[in-house]
Amino acid sequence: MADSQFVTPTKTARGLGASKTGTSHHIRQRVSALALIVLMPWFLFSIMKATLTGYDAAIAWVGSPLNAILLVLTAGAAFYHMRLGMQAVVEDYIGKPGTRAALLILNTFFSAGLFVAVVMSVIRIWTGS
Repeated sequence: MADSQFVTPTKTARGLGASKTGTSHHIRQRVSALALIVLMPWFLFSIMKATLTGYDAAIAWVGSPLNAILLVLTAGAAFYHMRLGMQAVVEDYIGKPGTRAALLILNTFFSAGLFVAVVMSVIRIWTGS
């Protein structure tokens, strides 16, 4: 049976049906996961090393340009990956359209807020202000 047998003439005329966003969402989630596979071992090793050497050494570690850049990239990939995962959960399990929209907006603002907090903290330490 062809797929067109399952689409009503009305849906064909109105252009309704699959939103065709699942593939791009899946690819974005996998790309961010690959970035985290590379960045997280560095992050965990560096954090353990920095915390064992004391507060001043940890501040110096964050203030290093390479570490600051990698820290921001790690946070960006992690918060983006988190946002995509929570988006999928909300879209799959929240039935009310208004609640779903509100949760998706909150998810985006929460993820962006966490990222901005990390970036501002790293910049403040990096610049020494």
